[in-house]
Amino acid sequence: MFSLRGCGPCVAASFTKKHLPLLRFIGDSAAPLSTNFDVVVIGGGHAGTEAAAAAARCGSRTLLLTHRVDTIGKESPIRDSFLRRSILVVKPGPREVCRLDSRLGSDVGVFWVLQKSDSGEPAWLSWLIDCLWLRSQVLSSSPAGVSLLSGEPASPSLYPFLLFLNPLADGSTVHAESVVLTTGTFLRGVIVIGLETHPAGRLGDQPSIGLAQTLEKLGFVVGRLKTGTPPRIAKESINFSILNKQTPDNPSIPFSFINETVWIKPEDQLPCYLTHTNPRVDEIVLENLHLNSHIKETTRGPRYCPSIESKVLRFPNRLHQVWLEPEGMDSDLIYPQGLSVTLPAELQEKMITCIKGLEKAKMIQPGGLRYTHRCLEPQKTKPNIYAFKIFFVGGVIAGINASLRVKRKPPFVISRTEGYIGVLIDDLTTLGTNEPYRMFTSRAEFRLSLRPDNADSRLTFRGYKEVGCVSQQRYERASRMKSSLEEGISVLKSIEFSSSKWKKLIPEASISIGKSLPLRALDVLKYEEVDMKLLAKAVPEPLKKYIKCRELAERLKIEATYESVLFHQQQQIKEVQQDEALQLPKDLDYLTLRDVSLSYEVREKLQFSRPETIGAASRIPGVTPAAIINLLRFVKTSHRQRGRQREEEAGSPH
Repeated sequence: MFSLRGCGPCVAASFTKKHLPLLRFIGDSAAPLSTNFDVVVIGGGHAGTEAAAAAARCGSRTLLLTHRVDTIGKESPIRDSFLRRSILVVKPGPREVCRLDSRLGSDVGVFWVLQKSDSGEPAWLSWLIDCLWLRSQVLSSSPAGVSLLSGEPASPSLYPFLLFLNPLADGSTVHAESVVLTTGTFLRGVIVIGLETHPAGRLGDQPSIGLAQTLEKLGFVVGRLKTGTPPRIAKESINFSILNKQTPDNPSIPFSFINETVWIKPEDQLPCYLTHTNPRVDEIVLENLHLNSHIKETTRGPRYCPSIESKVLRFPNRLHQVWLEPEGMDSDLIYPQGLSVTLPAELQEKMITCIKGLEKAKMIQPGGLRYTHRCLEPQKTKPNIYAFKIFFVGGVIAGINASLRVKRKPPFVISRTEGYIGVLIDDLTTLGTNEPYRMFTSRAEFRLSLRPDNADSRLTFRGYKEVGCVSQQRYERASRMKSSLEEGISVLKSIEFSSSKWKKLIPEASISIGKSLPLRALDVLKYEEVDMKLLAKAVPEPLKKYIKCRELAERLKIEATYESVLFHQQQQIKEVQQDEALQLPKDLDYLTLRDVSLSYEVREKLQFSRPETIGAASRIPGVTPAAIINLLRFVKTSHRQRGRQREEEAGSPH
């Protein structure tokens, strides 16, 4: 049974098709509540609300059990997370979630900028969200079939197919066939500021102690993760006039392709400002290491959002960036990205006022180190993030698979070659992690195929046809785009002129007129100076219709640019997919292996790990896709040679 610790009145909310939350107070009800649900999601943060919405979109009756209804959809204040500039859209993963009809497609952004690579090419979209608006959007746009209940589950009873919860003091029982656990930072969470320790899920909220204890009693392994958060600063106390201002793009590119434009004009968006630390900040950190429990324990913090103390110790005598980011349109708080700190509060304020632009800054909330306990070693879960009748990784995929389990359908699994979601889940379930996981394109073997622009073609159709979590509107939009893209590529391939004629039509392009073979329009589009507008100007018919849609024109350019490279990569993907289970010889000495191109670093990693299959070798950090292809071809060649040798030996006379 689940019992709930008091967190104010219990509220249930069911959502109508009009997306209007209808609240029903059940805490004072005289009759016991007896409710059957298909899926129960424990934890009402961003991952929990995504999981609940996904399960409901798949047709499951879903209960979202949250610590407090008034903070539903609120992410813990760890901005180096899924929802902030440094990780939000740094890579294509969130675009993939959006293509499965995630709530991320909602208009809750207040700042958009398309980041460029070192070569000047568009690389990724950074998008700053309004935390308060996100919570409002979660409440107002959740699909029909989601109910809300506040409190803390403490004592579950697990049976072969049902999970029983006792959420109210009157003994009422809730039944569910699938459970998703998305406790975030609340599962026995602890915040450390200086040498002081405060049990908390987030500052001001109690942690989930009872649930952690119960899960341990049931035999779950509870491990600890560590991360940090910076202080919050009053906006009015900052001198922005002397800082480097980052303005949004004009026009701004929307996050979801359902929208043609973003909801807010560039001039109305909230800018970000850049400042830096200085030697005085280093002095304060170094003089007070004895007052910092994080440093006393270890100088090694979270690798991808290190504290300022860790950066000062590891990279002395350097200036470190601090991005001043607004919390939202209606918020007076500024989030100093890059200034995670665990010093005592008074020293944090002293350090802040040493930074340019923050000389008179007023600290509203101190930063701190956060310890939180994950419930299970991730490598003990399956590729559908399921173990022991509970789904342990929150979000869209957990909600989808929880619903599919109720329907007794096969799980929805995204492979490493299909999406960054698949890379993330595979990394966690095979390698595990001892720190908060961060998604990078470098973790994917075939990242040229996993681009933000083609996330719909990789995932939207599967989400619609296999599990039903994608709306008809998104599916139809993706279908139209797929049809237009295929048609456009076909037309570009059909148009052929000599290189000299192309040079006359498009003198801006660096086309060599010495080429004897005719060039397709698709080949001309590969040149850096050529885009669809320029190409359509040179050949109006039949190309002019393909520049009416900005996204279609951009995708045609991308497809042309990567055509030859992608062809070879697709062949490599098929090769690896077909032979992932290929056994590697147990007697291979990778350090002395000849006739195969492998760097010494890769050889060391393979020699140390001794993978049993090609698939296992591909998941070793630092083993490159090229190395896997070379190793695969070497092993297959060796197998063929041994096969021929056995045949010759069998055919030779004794």
